[in-house]
Amino acid sequence: MRRFGRFLVLAGCMFLGAALISSTACAQLSQNTVLILSKDDGTLAIVDASTLKVVAKVPVGVNPHEVTASQDGLRAYVSNYGNGSQNTITVVDLPNQKRLETVDLGPLYGPHGLTYVGGYLWFTAEREKLIARLDPATNKVDWEMGTGQTGTHLLWVAGDMHHIVTVNAGSSTLSLLQQRPVISAEEAKEEIKKGVYSKYGGQTTRGTNGPPAPDWDESFVDIGGHPEAFDVLHDASGNPTMVWAGRYFGANIAVVDYASKKIVDTIQTDEPNLLRMRFTPNGRLAVVATDTGHDVLIVDVASRKIIKQIPIGTGGGGIVVSPDSSRAFVSISTENCVAVIDLKTLTLVGKINVGPNPDGMWWVGE
Repeated sequence: MRRFGRFLVLAGCMFLGAALISSTACAQLSQNTVLILSKDDGTLAIVDASTLKVVAKVPVGVNPHEVTASQDGLRAYVSNYGNGSQNTITVVDLPNQKRLETVDLGPLYGPHGLTYVGGYLWFTAEREKLIARLDPATNKVDWEMGTGQTGTHLLWVAGDMHHIVTVNAGSSTLSLLQQRPVISAEEAKEEIKKGVYSKYGGQTTRGTNGPPAPDWDESFVDIGGHPEAFDVLHDASGNPTMVWAGRYFGANIAVVDYASKKIVDTIQTDEPNLLRMRFTPNGRLAVVATDTGHDVLIVDVASRKIIKQIPIGTGGGGIVVSPDSSRAFVSISTENCVAVIDLKTLTLVGKINVGPNPDGMWWVGE
């Protein structure tokens, strides 16, 4: 989904202190660091979240859209999207603030949504309608799962890697994937003897005597309205319980029960073109950005009511929330900056200039 009515406003961002660009390597990157992409100049800004200053900018290639980082804070991964025309992921050395390499994904075009879970980089390949996994040790794709849906755009992966949720903007659906319990190679062979073949969803082995090849169940939920904004609520074990999906063509949010795979509620808003959404880590609030509206929406999760609309300017996009749930950072594409919101007072406390057309963001250590 491309944003409509895009234009650049070169003024309108106030600096919270002068931008400080460091040319020297640092021994260890602070866990209080926000990564922010600028799509139009192809850079990744490394921002000190304490001072709200840009400490470095790293070139990351053509049309970067989303960014994630390894949990040890050593590497960042950037999807070079190009509206589906690109097929690379750029790897950044965060402590030394430099680009390491560009990974060629071969036939997998349109990498977009990213997350780093279980020591692997998970990403969507929009043109190929699938989710894939990159092994950072080899920079090779070692797993793929098709969705069969148009515009597989963003994704969420559970910590145990057994649950995956994606939003498919073109097909107006959510994909809910769950891995079946893994059985041993011996058990898989017994299943085959009983006639429970792969075509019936049975598990098998990789090769005659290879390791088990677990199967996945995939369900679709028809959301309508070309959703892009979504996030997942989960239980104490990390298993998904609810998925909220904001419709781009519509001023509402669908609340989906993960277990039943059904829409159980709808949250009405005054803002159309919902583009991104993030729950606070404590699970109390949802921060929602709109593409063509002027406000960031703050939704109380328990009551499912909008409790505040915070004016930030037109073109809200990427969102990241601090681990202590105290602040949210929201990119404002048309003003070339990122809004900083105090989630305790629910007020705008400043803006950071990071470059033209900012979008995807990540908190190091998230």
